[in-house]
Amino acid sequence: MIMRRKGEEGEVRDGVDAVLDALYTTAPPDFVSRREQLAVAARTAGRAEDARLIHAARRPTLAAWASNLLLRSEPEESRRFLELGQALRAAYQGLDTDAVKELSERRRQIVSALSRQAAQLARTAGHQLSNAAEREVESTLQAVLTDESAASQWGTGRLESALKPPSSLPVAPPLASGTRRKPPGSTRAPVSSRTAAKDESAARRRRQQELARAREAAEAAARHLRELQAARTDADTVLQRARDRHGKARERLSIAEEELKEARERLQRAEEDRQDAETRDAAAADAVAAAELAAREADQEVQRLGSSNA
Repeated sequence: MIMRRKGEEGEVRDGVDAVLDALYTTAPPDFVSRREQLAVAARTAGRAEDARLIHAARRPTLAAWASNLLLRSEPEESRRFLELGQALRAAYQGLDTDAVKELSERRRQIVSALSRQAAQLARTAGHQLSNAAEREVESTLQAVLTDESAASQWGTGRLESALKPPSSLPVAPPLASGTRRKPPGSTRAPVSSRTAAKDESAARRRRQQELARAREAAEAAARHLRELQAARTDADTVLQRARDRHGKARERLSIAEEELKEARERLQRAEEDRQDAETRDAAAADAVAAAELAAREADQEVQRLGSSNA
């Protein structure tokens, strides 16, 4: 039986959360094998419940993975993006047409820029997103801005599939001319015109403050995106230079490999010539030895015959 000290349960929980956070930034092709390794490690360490939670994790689509990667790789930008969504959803209640148009345009620009950034992160990690996957990333970011539930899901960093935004933001309908808006949740009987005017003025100020906060959040997000885009341009330049150097190095390697191949072929031919020369030398040595033996025998025969005649 495994005994845990006071406070250890929370530490273990934090540990499995960190494991799952890291797991969901693992590229989908490697997700299952990595998940099983982590589950086995937890089970071996005696953390059966952690192993179950890890094993229950489902592989994300490429679009969901890229969205998770964006959240984890750019925490400050993601925090601002979530704050922008919160401000936008609040500000869209009771806004005039011009303000809605302005915020919608900024929303499209920011979502487009972040979608490109997510695609770049995926490429850097070795996976090219298809056009359909890029559209799913953009759809997910649109949903994060316009839907509180979607924002909460993305904020976990563990999306399994892309999110879809609602058809439209909940914009409060405009009031008819001369009509005063009743404060939300109010069920009281009609009040005096002065009180109604004060309520309407306060509501107008709140809407203006919400709009101002939304604009500030949008401006901050836009500024940060411009900084990221500039950094990406610099990174692209460095990448292109690295690719050029890599191409030249590969070319030199190809030439060196060809020269090495030719040198090996020359070495092989030289080795064959050496072996042939050694064979011929051995044969010649045998022939010389045989000739020397024959000469000695002939000399001995001459001497024998000379002795007999004497």
